Amino acid sequence: MADTFALRIIEPDKVFYEGDVEMAEFNTTEGEIGIYRNHVPMTVIIKPGVLTITEPDGEKKAALHAGFAEILPDKVTILAEAIEWPDEIDLERAQSAEERARERIASRGEGVDLDRASIALQRALARINCLR
Repeated sequence: MADTFALRIIEPDKVFYEGDVEMAEFNTTEGEIGIYRNHVPMTVIIKPGVLTITEPDGEKKAALHAGFAEILPDKVTILAEAIEWPDEIDLERAQSAEERARERIASRGEGVDLDRASIALQRALARINCLR
């Protein structure tokens, strides 16, 4: 049997995922992180990207948009602001959101919030990359 740890992902209104996993990978504000059992305890801020969950019998992906993670040696809890499985993502809508965000960033027009446009772009790309 593989060395596993408990992973629990909680959204504001429900538990999104709960199970024993071999590894979890996701983006943080400090860079990408990969977690195995017995990881050093820490708390991290999540940045939009693809969450990869490696279970003993395969791999799952989800678009993870924001939140926090508490990492302990035998369990990881992710408090997700928003997260989606690939079958919940509308590719056409994500591509349109990407295009709009890129246009806002490129225009640098008055009244354009570049930070907000950048986050919208990251979220759109997380959705698109989750489907690849």
